[in-house]
Amino acid sequence: MRTVTIYTSPGCLDCIAAKELLRSKGVLFNEIGIEGDRAATWALAARTGRSTVPQIFVGTKHIGGFDDLHELEQTGRLDTFLDPDNQEF
Repeated sequence: MRTVTIYTSPGCLDCIAAKELLRSKGVLFNEIGIEGDRAATWALAARTGRSTVPQIFVGTKHIGGFDDLHELEQTGRLDTFLDPDNQEF
């Protein structure tokens, strides 16, 4: 499985939902909490074009927030993103 990184803040319901979805699939992920860290928040916004959390990366590819993650799961494409043997990723 590819490395998944999720940027979060405490109490964020979408962050909690994203982590639950990933856990339900058996995905191990690196969680980076950015609450109260302005530099990290600005760096993440510069990297993604978004200023909200969660922001989720599979490998180095930014897949977006919870809505994007949920859509990938609902359309059956999340497993493709997570598959390390997928050469199209």
